[in-house]
Amino acid sequence: MPFDLTEDNRLVAETARRFAQDRLRPNAAHWDETHTFPRDVIREAADLGLAAIYTRDEFGGAGLSRLDAVLVFEELARGCITTAAFISIHNMATWMIDTYGSPQQRARWVPDLAAMRTMASYCLTEPNSGSDAAALRATARRHGEHYVLNGSKAFISGAGANDLYVVMVRTGEDGPRGISTVVVEKGTPGLSFGANERKMGWNAQPTATVIFEDCRIPVENRLWDEGTGFRIAMSGLDGGRLNIAATSLGGASDALDRAIAYGRERRAFGKAVVDFQATQFRLADMATELEASRALLYEAARRLDARDPEATRFCAMAKRFVTDAGFRVANDALQIHGGYGYLKDYEVERIVRDLRVNQILEGTNEIMRVIVARELLRA
Repeated sequence: MPFDLTEDNRLVAETARRFAQDRLRPNAAHWDETHTFPRDVIREAADLGLAAIYTRDEFGGAGLSRLDAVLVFEELARGCITTAAFISIHNMATWMIDTYGSPQQRARWVPDLAAMRTMASYCLTEPNSGSDAAALRATARRHGEHYVLNGSKAFISGAGANDLYVVMVRTGEDGPRGISTVVVEKGTPGLSFGANERKMGWNAQPTATVIFEDCRIPVENRLWDEGTGFRIAMSGLDGGRLNIAATSLGGASDALDRAIAYGRERRAFGKAVVDFQATQFRLADMATELEASRALLYEAARRLDARDPEATRFCAMAKRFVTDAGFRVANDALQIHGGYGYLKDYEVERIVRDLRVNQILEGTNEIMRVIVARELLRA
């Protein structure tokens, strides 16, 4: 089904495209090679309204749609997948505070988050509870008007560099009903960070363990009521999955463009690589997978904006399909480059590395299948 974008949608995408091409793409390979976290460049995204895309405008958010966000992250990833993903995570944490925080909490934190004077991390995964998020063990025990946190969170983007941490903790019984959400500020005694993880990709953003050792925070840092944390976490994941899928779509689209450009330039057996039917068939399949991905992703975003009861299923389907397809397309682009695809100079190997994790985070693609099947059988 054709998906018609409005003029406003197109303007949002164009803004992100210019920023990506001018500020991200020329530097992405260097940031990856040197493991540089480009904090100052990322902050420039806030000047364009990209730090709080679907956060309400009362405290500085852009107040845009989830479809707009998908368009933004698709374009940003054409410049640098890693920084696009980082901005996505910041957006998700900002949206959670704005959606579930009290007026006082929103006024306290959202303006600085929207302007990226502060940056935020989302902390759900633990060393022993990844896909089974409801089994998390990090605790927050109440002592008067404070919580005392103990435990750790694993694979946290921005850990140690960011200023705020939106954390899912256990305040009650086992299972999802015992989970609450709190905001922990950097510099709080008892908050520390593990060493920066050595990763296959996403080298332009820090990833580390967040550690709580008798970390004492005010009760007023809790979002919403006790026991609502799992609901908060899950509500954020629908949009987060779309954002990550969008980075796969954008990164893979960049890989396809690079493969076409290389195939026109490179000659073998007396003609351009793109003149071989085998190459043309591969390119045709790559383009088809990306267009199918785009249609499903945009439809899932539309349903999430409309609060469609099937939105969760569509978000899970889009995340699974687009991240799998995106990785295949990027890998095929590397193959078209031949031996040069394996070299850093041509950058497709970076795209392959950066896209691989998208099939794991925001819920593995195996878990996406569980969600889709559950929703189908429930109907």
